[in-house]
Amino acid sequence: MIQYGRQSINEDDISAVAEVLRGDWLTTGPTVTAFEDSLAELSGATRVVSATSGTAALHVAYAAAGVGAGDEVVTTPMTFVATASSAVALGARITFVDVEEDTANIDPAAVDAVVSDATKVVAGVDYAGHPIEVDALRPVADRVGALLLEDAAHSIGSTYKGRPVGSLADLTTFSFFPTKNMTSAEGGAVATLDADLGQRAHEFHFIGLVRDRDRMRYPDEGPWHQEVHEYGLNYRLPDVLAALGLSQLRRLEAFKTRRAEVFARYQEGLAGLDGVRLPVQREHVDPIWHLYPLRVLDGRRREVFDAMRAAGVGVQVNYMPVYWHPLFEDMGYQRGMCPNAEAFYAEELSLPMHAELTDAQVDQVIDAVRTAVAG
Repeated sequence: MIQYGRQSINEDDISAVAEVLRGDWLTTGPTVTAFEDSLAELSGATRVVSATSGTAALHVAYAAAGVGAGDEVVTTPMTFVATASSAVALGARITFVDVEEDTANIDPAAVDAVVSDATKVVAGVDYAGHPIEVDALRPVADRVGALLLEDAAHSIGSTYKGRPVGSLADLTTFSFFPTKNMTSAEGGAVATLDADLGQRAHEFHFIGLVRDRDRMRYPDEGPWHQEVHEYGLNYRLPDVLAALGLSQLRRLEAFKTRRAEVFARYQEGLAGLDGVRLPVQREHVDPIWHLYPLRVLDGRRREVFDAMRAAGVGVQVNYMPVYWHPLFEDMGYQRGMCPNAEAFYAEELSLPMHAELTDAQVDQVIDAVRTAVAG
C-alpha cells in the first residue's frame, strides 16, 4: 500500500531525541525554548507557544483571544472538526460560512455577510497548504473588532504575498502530527505578533500559572509561590518531542521542495484527464502542499476511492463538512448551509502526498487514477 501520508524520520532526528533523553530535562527545559524560538524565526511571529497537539494549539489560541460563553466564532466547515470544537469547548457559538469554489478556503465575502459586533474570532484554514486570503479577511475582522485566526495545520512554511504564514493573522496555529509537513510525533504551536496574546497563550497552556511577582495577589508568600488567576490546562510540549520538532524544522525546506515536486508531477500526469478536476494555486501564494485534493466528478468519488484502495493506493477524503458531524447536528446545524463546501466534499479525493514518495510511486498513483476513472 502506498501510504496517503507519513512521517520522514532520519538519523539526525533520532539523535536529537536521544540527546534529550540522556540529558537533565525531559519537559519545561531549554529544548522547548529553542523550538519555540526557531518557529518564531521561521514564521515571522514575535511569540510562539508550543503545545501538545494541533487541537491543543487551537484551544490555547481561542482561550488567548478571550473566547467564552456566547461569543461567536465564524469559521469554515471544510476542516478537521477541531477548528470548531475547540471553540465550542470554551462555550462559543459557531457560525459556519461557505468556502471559495476553487481553493476550498474560507470565502471572505461570506464572512463579510455574517460578522457582527458579537463576532469574537474569524478563523480561516489554509486548506491543503494554500494560505487563506488574509488581506481580504483582515478588514472584515477589523470592522467588527474581531481577531483573525489562521489555522495553519496544513501550511507551516507557506507564504502569502511574500509574507510567511505565522506573521499574517492575530493568531496562527500549527500542527505537528506525523502526516503533517513536519512532525514532533504529536504537537502543535500558537504564533502571534501580539505580546499580550502570546502571554495569555503561554499561561493557558501552563495551567494558568502566574510567576510574575508584580502580578501576584500575595507576592510575599515565599520564593516558592505561584498563583492561578485564570483557568488553564497542561498543554506543555515536552523537550523530548520539541527535540524532534526542532530537528524536523531544519528539514522543512527540503520537505517543501519534495512536496512541490510531487504536486507538479501529479499536475502533469493528470492533466487533460476527463472526469476529474485538479487543484489550483494562486499566483501570490507559495504553498507547502500538505494534501493533493483531486476532485472526482459526476458522482464517482466513492467508486474511484474503492478502486484506488483496491489497487494499493492509500487515498483519503478531507473533509466531511464539520456541521455534518452528529455533535453539530445535535446543536441544530443542518445540511445545505454551505453548498460550495458540500459540493467540494462530494468530489474530493486526497492522493498520497508526503516527502518520502518516490517518483515511481507517484507514477503508480497517476496510473491508478487514470485506470479507476476510465473504469
